[in-house]
Amino acid sequence: MRAHFEAGAANAANYVPLSPISHLNRAAKVHGPRLAVAYGDLRYDYQTLANRVRAVAGALQARGIGRGDTVSVICPNIPELYELHYAVPMIGAVLNTVNIRLEAETIAYIFGNADTKMVIVDSVYASLVHAAFDILGNTLPLVTIRDGQGPDAGTVGTSDYNRLLEGPAFTGSGLPEDEWQALALNYTSGTSGRPKGAIYHHRGAALMAMGTVNGWQMPHYASYLSMVPMFHCNGWCHPWMLPLAGAKMVFTRDPVPQRIFDAIEAETVTHLGAAPIMLQMLAESPHAPKAPYSPRLRVMTAGAPPPPATLEKTGAMGLDVMHVYGLTETFGHITQCLWQEKWAELTPAEQAELQAHQGIAFPMVEEVTVLNRETGDPVPMDGETQGEVAIRANTVMKGYYKDEAASAEAFADGWFWSGDVAVVHANGYMQIRDRLKDVIISGGENISSVEVEAVLYRHPDVLAAAVVAKPDAKWGEVPCAYVELREGTAPDAQDIITFCRGHLAGFKTPKAVVFGELPKTATGKIKKFELRQHARAEG
Repeated sequence: MRAHFEAGAANAANYVPLSPISHLNRAAKVHGPRLAVAYGDLRYDYQTLANRVRAVAGALQARGIGRGDTVSVICPNIPELYELHYAVPMIGAVLNTVNIRLEAETIAYIFGNADTKMVIVDSVYASLVHAAFDILGNTLPLVTIRDGQGPDAGTVGTSDYNRLLEGPAFTGSGLPEDEWQALALNYTSGTSGRPKGAIYHHRGAALMAMGTVNGWQMPHYASYLSMVPMFHCNGWCHPWMLPLAGAKMVFTRDPVPQRIFDAIEAETVTHLGAAPIMLQMLAESPHAPKAPYSPRLRVMTAGAPPPPATLEKTGAMGLDVMHVYGLTETFGHITQCLWQEKWAELTPAEQAELQAHQGIAFPMVEEVTVLNRETGDPVPMDGETQGEVAIRANTVMKGYYKDEAASAEAFADGWFWSGDVAVVHANGYMQIRDRLKDVIISGGENISSVEVEAVLYRHPDVLAAAVVAKPDAKWGEVPCAYVELREGTAPDAQDIITFCRGHLAGFKTPKAVVFGELPKTATGKIKKFELRQHARAEG
């Protein structure tokens, strides 16, 4: 009998490579006349989106771009970038979305390291690209996007995105021969040295999209506001998810609170993604709605664990915030803090504490666990014992581009090692305590910077906070708080320290406080590596 089961072979009838390209192909047939893109007065349906994508894909192919070629794009969240998420991988090429807030030197490094064959840039950033070319010592083929709803950037030049829309249109299926084939290259933030390029594959992107629809419980015909930068994990892979549900993608170009609130109202937004710092900006904005949203908005947030105080405020605004956890190397989110019905009986403050946990694996993820790195054993579910988050999933990168040593280290012992320290609670929900490099060891005691930061965010005068280790002659190192204050407030360092002492054990209380604007990445993460350097220098 065994021989009969093993006799079959994969063929065109029973095996199709997984790819998010299939999602758009289907949407063009199933949701063709349904609105796909809304950007001010610019609006078009799924059939038009598919036609535009195929025109751009064919034009790129006619210009010599093919399988395995990297196309680097520097562009804010606008419809053209959405189209490129399909057009580039449709012809077997690899999409490299570059952080628009990087400086020319790092951009030049990425162009070179990624073996970029063509650059597509929003005209506002054209001078930045040319500065990167000067550093690179090489000028690459350049296509410029002139966004009529963006700032006037002057002359576009000879190569224009609108000319790509003239085709000739690509006519194939756009599916890869091998679902393991690369479709995107995403660079890490480079907080400790040069950024590394994480290689995404068609299989992972397709499964990420399908798992997110399930885990986020996204209904058909949702209205999704594009706030997560598409240069960050390809917008958490949401551009590859929306066609599955026939959802509308709403653009504002710049994610400033007033534009966001206006778009929510004008486009009846139902879903959005945002970093915790963006949620805080919305909660603090004078443009915030006077009454809570009804129906409530479904919000996904990721990045540093959101302070419970921020979750309380956004909850009062009518935002149902689900915290997720992931990394560039895992296509974005892999765990979710799935709401439990019994939490409805708790106070808003208690709910916010639970919602700040990183939770359980998304449906498309095989396993996320917290292990003792030395023994390889899972940590007990006591909410106290710390270990490193380890992952197995189809949504883990192929590896780091041209960096076999870093890939081997990340994939040791058959796991992807995240570098994040976490505990597991009795309900099975994971909670991040810190990055390994951010744990403060004072007098032999481990201090979670995240725990101290959560207390700082409760102080009414604190707008943003970060805690890092400061060298100390007696204790080895002690917590040092960097605090950004709300406008019109002026507490001194002792005020902050006294407040923390009322909520923390003595050894966890910051021993120094530095006031000022905190350095942040383009995705709103605080650059702790800069603060660590400052704390060491101040000694």
